[in-house]
Amino acid sequence: MKHSKVGSVMTMEVVRATYGTPFKEVARLLREHRISGLPVVDEDDKVIGVISETDLMTHQAQLPDPYETQRRFRLTALTPAARRQAAKAKARTAGQLMSQPPVTVHADDTIVEAARTMAKNRVERLPVLDEEGRLVGIVTRRDLLQVFLRPDAEIRKEVIDEVLVRALWLAPRSVDVSVTDGVVTLTGQTERKSEKEIATAMTTRVDGVVAVVDKLTYRLDDARIEPDQQAFHGVADDWLRRT
Repeated sequence: MKHSKVGSVMTMEVVRATYGTPFKEVARLLREHRISGLPVVDEDDKVIGVISETDLMTHQAQLPDPYETQRRFRLTALTPAARRQAAKAKARTAGQLMSQPPVTVHADDTIVEAARTMAKNRVERLPVLDEEGRLVGIVTRRDLLQVFLRPDAEIRKEVIDEVLVRALWLAPRSVDVSVTDGVVTLTGQTERKSEKEIATAMTTRVDGVVAVVDKLTYRLDDARIEPDQQAFHGVADDWLRRT
């Protein structure tokens, strides 16, 4: 199956900063463009870090309060995290303020891969790189959610063409496929249990699918057949053995 790529949903006009961009200029860029973060690039347009609103808030929060009593030295100030925060409090440029290493994705990555990267690293936007590691775009959570706006008819066609016919070698009408608001319902009977399982699993991976309602039955439980008795055939069996 062909999954949508990050390059198809990313924004190519990227607001960026360089290492020497002044702190106030970074704040102005974020406010003027109404964005929550931006990448920092070197002279070769390669991403060396990212700046978020959180980094700017950390800068302000770490500044001393002139009305607060001076705190005693604490051992926690020696931790790497404390040292990074202290450095950001003194930051005057984007390079001193940025977080690194940057979390990025490539234009050829799938939307699913990008979503997993975002969730794992708890970020709202990702710089997008080309094959040479240069900045070519930016992708946000909102961009990734576009996949769920895919029309039901388009989803249904891919399930029939790519899952049932191409992968399982089934006749197009052997399994009924209906799609409502991204929820796919599979009804009918397959020859083998493994085909039923593959049909359901592969359908869940089709771009835009919200959920799969499995109403399939099967004629033969091939899970009970000895390996040397099975007649493996087609893409479906290759897919099953890889999972």
